Amino acid sequence: MGQNYFVYIVTNRKHGVLYTGVTNDLLRRVHEHREGLVDGFSKTHDCKHLVWFAVHEDIEAAIRHEKRLKKWLRPWKDALIEETNPDWRDLWWEIIK
Repeated sequence: MGQNYFVYIVTNRKHGVLYTGVTNDLLRRVHEHREGLVDGFSKTHDCKHLVWFAVHEDIEAAIRHEKRLKKWLRPWKDALIEETNPDWRDLWWEIIK
């Protein structure tokens, strides 16, 4: 079994500020967002709630996906989130199980 890579979106609230990122350790990275451990955009805007993620087996594919999402218009990102998470639940509680 190979390494997994994750493209993810965190927010500060429903329909709030969005931060899109890529990581090889989703639990660690979301924990860093939640605790404000890394300075930058997500900390400045209080983006702590995981609302969407996708799994990739290839880092190149994950990076391409992240870059593509960052160029999307906001309504497209909202629709992507709402496709699988219509209430914008914080998925943190599901991934830590």
